[in-house]
Amino acid sequence: MSDLDDIIQRLRSVSDDLADRAIAILSEASRAGASKRPDTERVVTQARRAVEKAIALLERADER
Repeated sequence: MSDLDDIIQRLRSVSDDLADRAIAILSEASRAGASKRPDTERVVTQARRAVEKAIALLERADER
């Protein structure tokens, strides 16, 4: 396993954690009767997308 593989695996774990947190935020907002997506969930989802982009870039670099 290359050094990049280890980083990719850790980033996947972070992505999963962020996805879980976003779902929890949405669930909490729903229980509280919110009528729109919480700003915090939007930020967490944006961060997860950025991590996913980093994973894709590192996977491409690791193929070389």
